[in-house]
This record gives sequence, C-alpha cells and structure tokens, in this order.
Amino acid sequence: MADSSVRTVPQPGADSGLRPDRFDRDGQDQLVDVHDLQAALPGIRRLRAWAHEALATRPGESAVDIGAGAGSEVLTLAELVGPTGTALGVEPDPNLLAAAERRAAQVGSTATFVSGDAYGLPVGSESFDVALCERVFQHLTAPARAVGEIARVLRPGGRVVVMDTDWGSAIVHPGDRHVVHEVIETMIAGTTNPFAGRRLSGQLAAAGLVVDEIGSHALIQDRSVGAGALVARVADRAVARGSISEPQRDQLLADLEAGAASGDIHLSVTIFAVLAHKPN
Repeated sequence: MADSSVRTVPQPGADSGLRPDRFDRDGQDQLVDVHDLQAALPGIRRLRAWAHEALATRPGESAVDIGAGAGSEVLTLAELVGPTGTALGVEPDPNLLAAAERRAAQVGSTATFVSGDAYGLPVGSESFDVALCERVFQHLTAPARAVGEIARVLRPGGRVVVMDTDWGSAIVHPGDRHVVHEVIETMIAGTTNPFAGRRLSGQLAAAGLVVDEIGSHALIQDRSVGAGALVARVADRAVARGSISEPQRDQLLADLEAGAASGDIHLSVTIFAVLAHKPN
C-alpha cells in the first residue's frame, strides 16, 4: 500500500446545545466513515503512533480518549500511564462501550470506560493531563462546544491531540471530472461536518488552547480494491439526488475498475491531527 508519511507543520503558540448520537442526533451522516477505506487502516495506525509520540504520555498521568470506540487507544494510554495513572475512555455507543470493556478485561488492562459524549464529558474540570479525540468532529453539528469540553477537562499544561478527516480533500481518479466532482459533493453533503480537519486548529485556538503542531496523513485506498464500497455507495446516492445519471455512475465505476486493473487509480482522503496544550 502506498501511504504517504505523516507531515507536520510547527505552529505559533456559541454553538447550540445539541447532543450527539454517534455522535450527533441532528447530524446528517449517512455515508462517511474512514473505516470504509479499509485498506487505509495502516495510515490510521501511523497517525495514531504520531499522536502518542506528540502527546508523550507519562507514567502517573491521567488520560482520556473521547469517542473511544472499541477502546484500542485507551488500552495504549493505560500502558503509558502505568498502574499509578488513569486511562479513561468515553463512548456514547453502548455496543462499542461493551466491546471496549470486554477487551480491557481480556488483556487485564487498567483502562476504564464510561458512557458519555463529546458535548458533556462526565468528568470534573481540570481532570486530565492528556486527551485524545479521533474522528469524532466530522460527526458533530457543534464542534466548538466539544472543543470547549476538551479545554474544560484539561489541567493547565495538559495536552490534546484531535484528529479528523477533511472530505474536501477527497481524490477520485480516474473518471470524468464532472462526475467525480458530483460524487465528492454528494459525500460532502451527506456528512455532518465534512471539513472538520481543516477547522481543528482554529477551533482549538478559539477555546484558549495553544496549537503546537499539525500532522496530516493521506489515507490511500489499496489499488487492488478497485472502486471500493464507499465510492460505489456514494455514486448510488449521487444518482438518487439527481446529480449524475445511472449511465454516468456505471461509467465511473467501470473507469475505476479499469484503472485498478492497469494500476492507474487513486482514491484518497486526508486526515489531520492537531496537537495543542492548555496554558498554565
């Protein structure tokens, strides 16, 4: 798989009260989840490794993962903080929460999990030295409120990495440019917060946090997969909304399959990660 490397750029030092339902009941997410790009998961792992290196979590610290999913990163945080520290996962989905708890029990981890969401973390103010939030913001209608919660729960000097996708960076090749544009616009229209990645640093700064570094990673679909389930599904939706015709969809998918066969194919989206800290 042809993943790009993580790139970093050094940086200088009134939303509504909506609640999320994985993660936002009023959101419109119907299409987008980076997990659909299954072949890009090595890229996710590389960006997670960068996030942990940037956070530099130490023994005895308290760490929280907001939107912890099945808990893999909370287990990592638990190993880093050790027996004298705390690693907590906050997750609104009861099935994922149960899976995370089972995983922690199976490996004997000290990680703990609690039901909660990005808009109302069930912990006290200034409770954590480290916070992590991965691929949550693209699902939120009120991301600034979530950033405010992160700022609230961090102790002075505490660090956070927030990472998310920017669907405006999606590339689909080959294919008719007009058809590809309409498919990408359909994906954007079906996402609650499609440009989350590019807005993270500004939102963190607006909440009073100091942005220290920005990392990015292009998640590239494996060439052998062809059009993939995500593009096919979004193309179907573009037909349903009248953006493209059925013959245009069929031609796009045929072009992508031919490109996969010849090696002339590129399907990608960029995910951004921002490291910030709370001033003392």
